[in-house]
Amino acid sequence: MRPIVLVGVICLFLGSVGCGARTVSATDDSGAAAARMREVAKAWEGSAAARSWREGFYPLEDMVRLPDNAFRTEADKRAYLTRNFEHRGAFPRTGREGRIRWADGTSRRVTPMTAQQAYDQFNEGPEDRAALLTVTKAAFGEMTLLTSRGEARVPAWHFTLDGYDTPLVRAAIDPARLPRAPIAALSQATDAGMPLQGLRKVAEDGRNVTVLAGHGACDDGPAVEVLETRDSVVLHATVRGGSDSPCTAQLLSDPVTVHLDRPLGGRILLDAFTGGPVALVGGRR
Repeated sequence: MRPIVLVGVICLFLGSVGCGARTVSATDDSGAAAARMREVAKAWEGSAAARSWREGFYPLEDMVRLPDNAFRTEADKRAYLTRNFEHRGAFPRTGREGRIRWADGTSRRVTPMTAQQAYDQFNEGPEDRAALLTVTKAAFGEMTLLTSRGEARVPAWHFTLDGYDTPLVRAAIDPARLPRAPIAALSQATDAGMPLQGLRKVAEDGRNVTVLAGHGACDDGPAVEVLETRDSVVLHATVRGGSDSPCTAQLLSDPVTVHLDRPLGGRILLDAFTGGPVALVGGRR
């Protein structure tokens, strides 16, 4: 089994969804992959890391919400993707406190970031005057996000963009630091086991989870197996159709959607390779 060299260009084929998903039974004794998935699930059961995950703020969707009908032009889209913004006037200063309010009725007091700090999370411009988005106003408010503990209302800044009727919204807090996994990561990525590249999306019904999975340039793409337990969902990424033939050293990433037998809910989404949670792609934008 040849190792995958994790260097080179990362290509995200965002328009296609992989179909390489297989469910592994909790009692499946076939192969090292199933054994590793069970080990990871067992290590997290009742662990301090699991308690930290249940108590923390971990978004499962993008903390930036785009204006309705974004984007009007290709230039506006390019400006957003290249983080090319400017703002007119001074941002409001705020010393106000905020709360995260989960749907189960629990809440936590937090200190929101300022408008300037939130703006800096998605802006690096202005550099290209031909593709530029202009912020004309910032207002403090809230937004609803899907988190590891279900839906939550969180403090957010609403940025008015020139030419748009609805604002660009960015959460005014960052995710908690991911807990340290209670089990060591595997030492080498191969066709039989690859680290996931991150979480792309959890469907509204919680039954479909899309992740980015890596593979090389000379294979048939990634596949993802899933083991569901009461407390966790463990994903194991592999590469289909690998060979020992010479190939360029690069890592490609494809989205793969995994169907769950029941909604993800408050269960921890884990990567069998790293032994830790699957982090949201762009979760700290």
